[in-house]
Amino acid sequence: MKKEIVLMVMLAILILPSVFAVNLKIERQSSNEVLIIGLNQPVVFDLKITNLGAADNLEFYNLLGFETYPKGTVAIGVGETKNVELKLSPIGEIASRGFYTMEYRIRGVGAEQKQEVTFRIIDFKDVFEVGADSINPGSSSINIYIANKVNYNFEDMKVKFSSSFFNIEKKFSLGGNKKETFEVDLDSEDFNKLIAGFYTLTAEVEVDGKKTTAEGTIEFPENNLVTSSHKDYGLVVNTEVIEKANEGNVVVESETVIKKNIISRLFTHFSPEPDVVEKNGFRITYTWNQNIKPGETLKITVKTNWLFPVLIILFVVAIVVFVKKYTKTNLEIKKRISFVHVKGGEFALKVSIVLHAKRYIERVNVLDRLPPLAKLYNKFGGESPIRVDEKNRKLEWSFDKLEAGETRMLSYIIYSKIGVLGRFALPPTTAIFEREGQLRDAVSNRAFFVTEQKGERVDGEY
Repeated sequence: MKKEIVLMVMLAILILPSVFAVNLKIERQSSNEVLIIGLNQPVVFDLKITNLGAADNLEFYNLLGFETYPKGTVAIGVGETKNVELKLSPIGEIASRGFYTMEYRIRGVGAEQKQEVTFRIIDFKDVFEVGADSINPGSSSINIYIANKVNYNFEDMKVKFSSSFFNIEKKFSLGGNKKETFEVDLDSEDFNKLIAGFYTLTAEVEVDGKKTTAEGTIEFPENNLVTSSHKDYGLVVNTEVIEKANEGNVVVESETVIKKNIISRLFTHFSPEPDVVEKNGFRITYTWNQNIKPGETLKITVKTNWLFPVLIILFVVAIVVFVKKYTKTNLEIKKRISFVHVKGGEFALKVSIVLHAKRYIERVNVLDRLPPLAKLYNKFGGESPIRVDEKNRKLEWSFDKLEAGETRMLSYIIYSKIGVLGRFALPPTTAIFEREGQLRDAVSNRAFFVTEQKGERVDGEY
């Protein structure tokens, strides 16, 4: 009898766990769940649970450092089906990003069941994407958008969109994997001085007291449009006005050339002064090389006053002196500088040196000095220097000979990351050479460059 009782107890011990074991059918009703780091919201799974065993009280938990909801137990009867929201929230920091698979457990009376879920972990700053259509310079509006890249519904969002073209604020809700588009009015007066290119579009997003920022781009296509006008009036006092207006959105390189004879030159005044003055016999060519920014107008005024005939006498005297000096010149050196447009925004100048031999000369050595604070860009036009002394800021060229009438062109580029205001002058270029066995020298003009606070430039020489 005692043996039978012992056998029955042992049999019960073996049978009871299987009788009371958890026997659940679990169906995942949701998909593409996401845990957004920085939003302080759990990842939520919609589960459909069917009890295939005895009535039980279910407890949800995990061993991987996630807080699990629902808390406590969920009662489920025999054959009963319940919809359960399983919520997982990390305890402390989580280093993983991307898709993550973890195990959770459902504990019943006497047993438990293991399950796995896979979800995506993403930072709050990577949730949104912003962008816009390209801007037509003639259009009065533009379409911008913000897209939700994850399966998460955002309610009562406040977004500030800002760019070089507009600043607006919108309040709206954005469902999972949805996109919201807005039409924004434009005022061309707000950006008529902007240069073509790609501009940043910033979206400052605020939801549930949490903030993040998303960035995109707005394309501002090139529109090259320059209008010109030329007015000429007056006989005794002749005034010539040339205007060039940049109505596009790209910087335009403009060259304006005016020719005068050597007599009218004496009675002529310019505003602004030309960048380059070239003399060719009795003809003088004046050149203005300017970069006209969008929205800017270049105005050149040339005024010739014939009321001073006495200047003719002075002119004759001056021409005699000039011819005398010109015929004695063995080597003529002209130096000029011009502004160079650089993408990085540095201050850069191109230095050009023209050597013109009036007579046959030998063993020509040309020396030029760099101004303080300027750096040399290692690229040369024409002949390359034989020596670059960066310590003493010197450049040196050498030629065995120059034939009468021969011209050599030399050029280099200097730059500085420090902005320059006011008058920027370069030292003259010097040359030492032999003529009929005697050492002689020649000195160039002093080239200068003037910048003003509004970015206007005047290149020149004297």
